[in-house]
Amino acid sequence: MAITVIFTLFFSQYAGAQDTAITKPVVGTTQKIGDVILFALPVATLGTTFIIGDNQGAWQFTKGFLLTEAVTYGLKVSVNKQRPDRSNDNSFPSGHTSAVFHSAGFIHRRYGLKYALPAYALAGFTAASRIDSKKHDILDVAAGTVIGLGSSLLFTTEYQQEHMELTYSNFEGSHMVGFKYKF
Repeated sequence: MAITVIFTLFFSQYAGAQDTAITKPVVGTTQKIGDVILFALPVATLGTTFIIGDNQGAWQFTKGFLLTEAVTYGLKVSVNKQRPDRSNDNSFPSGHTSAVFHSAGFIHRRYGLKYALPAYALAGFTAASRIDSKKHDILDVAAGTVIGLGSSLLFTTEYQQEHMELTYSNFEGSHMVGFKYKF
């Protein structure tokens, strides 16, 4: 269900909203790589939550992603800022940037910085690719970053390992410490 919603949002926003120019601009290698990361990073992030059995994380990612896309698309439609390459008026904010930074922010908040560093590098590359391809300026990319990271902060909590538990009990002057490990 979550994957279907995400793909529907991707294709509705990025297939129609960003390439409405009468003459299609030449797409360079940097832009192509950024476009691949746009799809690969969120799919890999959500897929990983399912692989490790983190259903709560999958739901948190999905809620944050839906908010990211709704805010991004809503601003694109209402602001109508022209792109630097003059291809259309869907420049503000960068949808590529908001999507990939939501994924990186989710990984950081849920699983820690050491797992998020590669995602941040990919997100940064994608943001730079949007400026390099003249689809966005620095303001568009900065806004996309804030939207993506902000929505991940709203919905994401730290991942808790459920297979270990430390307990303490105090009953009528008796103290007991316990450790439980599920295999």
